Amino acid sequence: MNINENTTIYYPQDEMNTFLLPVTTGCSYNKCAFCSMYKDEEYFEIALSQIKINLVSVDKNIERVFLTGADPMAIGFDKMMKILVLINRYLPYCACVASYASIKNIARYSLDELKTLHDAGLRLLYIGFETGSDDILKKMKKSHDVEEGIKQAKKLNEANLQFNTIIMYGIGGKGKYEENAIATANMINQFKTRKVITMNLIVFDETELMKMVKRGEFIPADQMERLLEIRVLLENIVPVNELIFDTTHPTNIIKIKGTLPKDKEMLLNQVGQYL
Repeated sequence: MNINENTTIYYPQDEMNTFLLPVTTGCSYNKCAFCSMYKDEEYFEIALSQIKINLVSVDKNIERVFLTGADPMAIGFDKMMKILVLINRYLPYCACVASYASIKNIARYSLDELKTLHDAGLRLLYIGFETGSDDILKKMKKSHDVEEGIKQAKKLNEANLQFNTIIMYGIGGKGKYEENAIATANMINQFKTRKVITMNLIVFDETELMKMVKRGEFIPADQMERLLEIRVLLENIVPVNELIFDTTHPTNIIKIKGTLPKDKEMLLNQVGQYL
């Protein structure tokens, strides 16, 4: 299957100027209660022949590639290796291949396979951990629990494959900001991550979460609670390694960015100004 003109391509804002290489369309899981991105899209893997055509037709001096799709790691080790080999062949100056990834699909890869992918050029993953609360993960119908998330993160650390940790504030609903922030910080403190990217929960139409809101099963947190959640999260992150804390994603109600632990006080002061 090829990407058609009606297919929406999603990518992280950090990859805005990166060459986008379609690998999958739709989502291989597509059950998260809050997500509407791939609701009406069928999951497909782009044929290797089409991927090769896309690589042959671009500037050979490209230095960075982002594999598009909800989770290209769903294609498995063999096909991912073939794609990395093609990238190395046709884009010889490419120093970094990046991709979205889920805990569910990372778990399919052995440590040796992840090391091999890293050595072949896969250097950065963007992973939706969302929260460090098992109760919330279950309510939001995520495909992993906290223990599995930490296990796979540590496996990536051992494979020397860097990743960005995407978390979501407001995801616990009204009255849950402190509990969720502390649980999420405790999770992050268990592994090394390059960056923590925060997103603000938005209740989209035609999602399971919207139905939960209409049934009174989920009451969204107000803006004050969400700001307090960011503050509590910052207060409780004691990183294993130096990491970037970034709330500049467009969904956020506050735009701050700094390096932890050295910029913690500065970031907390900025949150205080918003409060």
